[in-house]
Amino acid sequence: MSLKNIVNKATNKSNFSDIQGFIKFCDEFLSYIGNNLQAIIISQNENHYRFYQYDRSGNFQITRPINSNLMYDFQSFKRNSKEYLRVLRNIKTINRNDSTIRELINNSTYTIQQSIGAALDALPAGKSNTARKLNGDLFEHFIRLIIREIGLQCDAGVVQIPVIMNDEKLFDMSYQHDLIIKKEDEIKLLGSIKTSSKDRIDKIFIDKFLYNKLTEKQTPHIAIFLNDVQRKNTSKKNEYGINATFLPGHFKGYTIKLNPLDGVYYCDIRPNMLTESTLKDHIKTFDNLLITDIWKFL
Repeated sequence: MSLKNIVNKATNKSNFSDIQGFIKFCDEFLSYIGNNLQAIIISQNENHYRFYQYDRSGNFQITRPINSNLMYDFQSFKRNSKEYLRVLRNIKTINRNDSTIRELINNSTYTIQQSIGAALDALPAGKSNTARKLNGDLFEHFIRLIIREIGLQCDAGVVQIPVIMNDEKLFDMSYQHDLIIKKEDEIKLLGSIKTSSKDRIDKIFIDKFLYNKLTEKQTPHIAIFLNDVQRKNTSKKNEYGINATFLPGHFKGYTIKLNPLDGVYYCDIRPNMLTESTLKDHIKTFDNLLITDIWKFL
């Protein structure tokens, strides 16, 4: 398997029609990087982050930061991927207090999605916007597949909201949502699914406020993010570190003064989200959504 073949697979959405397709791609990517990278670069400011550098076949491109505490290698993923599916299919009966199961959910989800993102980083620099859009689309699709795997029906789409004055419908407003979960034709949960919160966090809070104001309901809104870090160059040539893209001030301000979201979930959660007041009360790791929270919304 060559890097060119892997990149071609990553850019073809038909390879990701089900979770098995995601797992197969991840397996092939991890197998490839096991022996074919030019280098693995350690982040200078947070050492558990790594950057993969491709060899000449990938024009020596350097990937996004990868959290080595979450990213499985080939052998670990091979061992855990079948268990991952078993856990998802039996999510209601697993031991909620088993930390290894929670780790399996987060690490497997992170590894699968980052294998796609890192593969797309091998595209030429001129195609970075295309790669970013494709990676985001596949993450949205992947999360919806996971939710279907645990036994719930969900979709993406447009929700029409009637605007009524004096008991007369004037027109409809359209709201696009990445995640729509219904029960008996009633919307029970709306969600935003993004690889990071960068440049998006404001809209998610405002969408909840406007939607519930217009519908005169209290429909839960959640957000699901993969991570909130990006690569930065340090002062020394050929050295790299990471920048956090999460805006804690914006998040706290909207939570306190506008309306809190009903759940915010990360695979790669930032340290301050576990310690700072307001953040730690509203942000959790992804396993919490699947194991407990999503069932409360229904």
